[in-house]
Amino acid sequence: MQQGCLIRRHRKRGPDVWQFRWADRGPFGKRIYRRRVIGTVCQYPDADSARKSVAGLLTEINTNGVKRRALPMTIAEVCDHFIQRELTNDNLWRSYSTKRAYKAYLRKWIVPHWGNVRLSEVRTMEVESWLRGLPLAKSSCAKIRNILSVLFNHACRHELFNGNPIRLVRQGAKRRTTPSVLTPLEIKALINNLGTRERTLVLVVASTGLRQSELFGLKWGDINFDQGTMSVTRSIVCGVVGPCKTESSQKPVPVHPTVLEALVKWKEACHYIGADDWVFASRRHRGRKPMWGQAILRKYIRPVAQRVGIQKRFGWHTFRHTFSTLLRSVGTEFKVMQELLRHSSLRSTLDVYTQAISPAKHAAQAAVLALVFASETTPSALA
Repeated sequence: MQQGCLIRRHRKRGPDVWQFRWADRGPFGKRIYRRRVIGTVCQYPDADSARKSVAGLLTEINTNGVKRRALPMTIAEVCDHFIQRELTNDNLWRSYSTKRAYKAYLRKWIVPHWGNVRLSEVRTMEVESWLRGLPLAKSSCAKIRNILSVLFNHACRHELFNGNPIRLVRQGAKRRTTPSVLTPLEIKALINNLGTRERTLVLVVASTGLRQSELFGLKWGDINFDQGTMSVTRSIVCGVVGPCKTESSQKPVPVHPTVLEALVKWKEACHYIGADDWVFASRRHRGRKPMWGQAILRKYIRPVAQRVGIQKRFGWHTFRHTFSTLLRSVGTEFKVMQELLRHSSLRSTLDVYTQAISPAKHAAQAAVLALVFASETTPSALA
């Protein structure tokens, strides 16, 4: 049984890192030396803490392909193993935002409570009771539940354990409040009172339903002014450029002539108009990075909204919910809605994003009552 070798490596930029080395056997018995960066000295200040983080990796190395069931591993060790295998920068299975969220939930909620508990000691009802006692929204509790399930599936996939007790944990994800939706009059009032930059931003997002990461990830080369289409090929989260959320997200988006006209006017006022330049480039960073969306929303758009009488709390994603709801209110077919919102499934379009606005509800109710009262004079109306 080998213990491997842990070395502290100096880097020209950034803090030193801990590097783990071990020997493996190739297909013909030849010894192969392998190495892996475990983390920085900021994450693991001493060799002991770095050594503990590779416990899961050592177990996998030493078993050498033998089936491993109910090994005495803790949740913290599986978390380290999962981070090293699934949440590294070179792993493209998950987006940067997903990796960032996973690490935050693991660090803040899962490891502090369950870190020292062995996999075999985790019980379904204990997890369910713990989730119900957390001071979080149900949707956040559902995310924690799903991450725990992913951890156990990871352990099963790497033959570190042989079951998933989280599979039977019940946890709803119902929202505390219904997402805000802007009316057409509110959108019009907002557009009429904004400056060129903010007006263009609101027009684009309100007419396409782009996610914030996709909106600020646009480059001039993505917009085809002749055909009136827009290619959404990338997203940007916290300054990190990556792929879109799903494969469906990368489909071309139609752009209305009014929006194209606003984009042309914005391009005339821009300093960075090359095909590889960001559509909403930051002058502070000399075009190397796009603008910071939350800052624009906080400094420019929300103050104007309050000035024109919009008291609703809204963000960039509100425009996506609004776009979906307005599509349905004008009778758009469900499949067309799914294509425009670029959802991988129709269920997301209908269950999460679409709401029936009040006039549509009244109209539907009136139509039903019209059928009922019409039946008094024309009994065949319902036939």
